[in-house]
Amino acid sequence: MACPSCCGRCDARAPDHHPDPVTTTADVLILGAGMAGASLAAHLAPHARVLLVEAEDRPGRHATGRSAATFFETYGNPAVRALTRASRRFMLGPPEGFASVPLMTPREAMFIATEAQLSRRDKMRDDPAIAAVTRLIDTDEVIARVPILRRDRVAGAMLDHSGFDLDVDALLQGFLRRARAAGARLVADVGFEARIEHAGGVWRVDTRDGVLQAPVLVNAAGAWADPVAQRAGVAPIGLQPLRRTVLIVPAPAGHDSGRWPMVIDIDEQFYFKPDAGHLLLSPANEDPSPPCDVVPDEMDIAIAVDRFETATTHPIRRILHQWSGLRSFVADRTPVVGFAPDAPGFFWLAGQGGYGIQTAPALGALAASLLRGQGLPADLAAHGVSLAALSPARFAAGQPVAAAAPIHPLPV
Repeated sequence: MACPSCCGRCDARAPDHHPDPVTTTADVLILGAGMAGASLAAHLAPHARVLLVEAEDRPGRHATGRSAATFFETYGNPAVRALTRASRRFMLGPPEGFASVPLMTPREAMFIATEAQLSRRDKMRDDPAIAAVTRLIDTDEVIARVPILRRDRVAGAMLDHSGFDLDVDALLQGFLRRARAAGARLVADVGFEARIEHAGGVWRVDTRDGVLQAPVLVNAAGAWADPVAQRAGVAPIGLQPLRRTVLIVPAPAGHDSGRWPMVIDIDEQFYFKPDAGHLLLSPANEDPSPPCDVVPDEMDIAIAVDRFETATTHPIRRILHQWSGLRSFVADRTPVVGFAPDAPGFFWLAGQGGYGIQTAPALGALAASLLRGQGLPADLAAHGVSLAALSPARFAAGQPVAAAAPIHPLPV
């Protein structure tokens, strides 16, 4: 007989049908088991007791599982590009047994420009880091590489030879396996409204199946990172989730499209690339959204089709699949990594935007190092990664950007 006044899980015939909840203690609670949380857990679990906590029934259901899955060193602002460069070595040569397939396969990117956009193409190459991995190409080479592009819509392009397609699932599962092998425990399906409290130097998360507690709480909740912080009594960082829509459409008959580069409008008004025998297409939209299980808007789809058909000779007759994901940014579009200046033991790992997959190895290693009190790893610094650019202290009124965050000691 179920108790009518509670969750229905207990037995009303028992004299004490509300037993005390089971409490599980760790050194670190990581909220969010997508790419950010999983990569951190893999790096941190050999040195600390880690609980990886996921709101959904399985990791990677939201931004991680809906990524267009590319790796480009020219993508994002200087801070993001530094993290990407620092992740390249891991992606190309992961630890033995990490994955049974390559994490990356080569894929060039071609940033196309109309006559009016050529100055913006050239300005983009003013950055020496971008110039180092790109070259300018003319209309003839553009059409030779992707024959469906309209000659009158392309005055030239910038070809990026640093790029790859990424196997997102192989990367995520590799991090999760390494985390578990090192002793991390995954607790899934806790819901998005779990109560979060801090008292006596301990963070406590009340879930449906018990209490999780640790002196350090990592907020790796993706689009939900600000609501999580607010529930924990921590000042938000101004995170804005932005909807991006992706379509899968048939590839043009009579073309070896699998060899095409990714094609990107220089102003990022649309992009398309080969994908498992089809074409992946996006209007590159960034529409503000609340954190949710986001779905495509019909206008996104219409815009994507219109921009593609305007730039190419290939009409889209049917759409094979469509989805949307949330890319979550703060105002400067740079990830937020470090201890909150206003809450002891509360650590931010958020704001990865559209770069969270390709920067995951570096961000996971950096976050683990900071949590262990070891600062910026030398190999990341060598690629230009800066703590000042990533620190949450940059959002605190009256705090200098380079202020050192408090470090909670963990076993080294």
